[in-house]
Amino acid sequence: MKASLEWLATSSAEFSAGSGRSGYAQLSHYTASWREWGEGPPLVLVPGLAGGYELLGPLARILASRFRVISYQLRGEDDCFALRRRFGLPDLVGDLAEFIDWHGLERPTVLGVSFGGALALDFATRFPGRLRALAVQGAGARFERGLLQQVAGTVLNRYPLPPDNPFINQFFNLLFGGRQKPDALFRFVTKQCWQTDQSVMAHRFHLVEQFNLTGKLHRVQVPTLALTGDRDLLVSPSSLAALEEGLPTARLVRLNNCGHLAFVTQPERVAEELNRFLRDFDNS
Repeated sequence: MKASLEWLATSSAEFSAGSGRSGYAQLSHYTASWREWGEGPPLVLVPGLAGGYELLGPLARILASRFRVISYQLRGEDDCFALRRRFGLPDLVGDLAEFIDWHGLERPTVLGVSFGGALALDFATRFPGRLRALAVQGAGARFERGLLQQVAGTVLNRYPLPPDNPFINQFFNLLFGGRQKPDALFRFVTKQCWQTDQSVMAHRFHLVEQFNLTGKLHRVQVPTLALTGDRDLLVSPSSLAALEEGLPTARLVRLNNCGHLAFVTQPERVAEELNRFLRDFDNS
């Protein structure tokens, strides 16, 4: 189910990265729409479970001052009928590899957020020589099913949800890491997320339930930055501990007063940490 056009009428221009440059990449299994902003070293942004690359607008706008920021829509984002053909996390990782090749990018930096962070980590284990650097926000070494995840999975899989349901939208407060005022930012996040079809969200949620890189992280051979909000209720402490143990040379940064959606609520801090990390890497 997609959000109605009437409900989406409110402008979100203040959170947009701008029109940038856009096009379509003809990949093996779907046509991926993409957009890029800015000039400089290539930086590929991998979007999360819902909201598409539009939800990355606040972060992309900041990063575009230094990088050529490139993002794309994951399989199913623009066409929910893609679910008729079975695919799993390895297929989505393969899509990312093919997208990078399609753009002719040689060892770009990849930043994945939330579900996209899981894809980026998996990509680095499978293609260790393809990246210059890796950064993730809102992702651990594995998925651990707690109460919050059970509620989200059950709701997405079993119940048709109206996109403007006040009770359901309160669920987004958990993603923000605390009670969020129903301001322009809250409306932007909820409306953008509901543009992703509910069946696509449910499918991606099912895929991430199977995510577990424990024992494979040693394959990551690039400098890695892992950002986590101290109020992130979707990434467990044990999953973060496993990430630290599996990537002993990675830089783990905890973002104070941030939830799972730090990339949209505190994009300046995410960009600042990424810029600092890459500067230190360049100077080492």
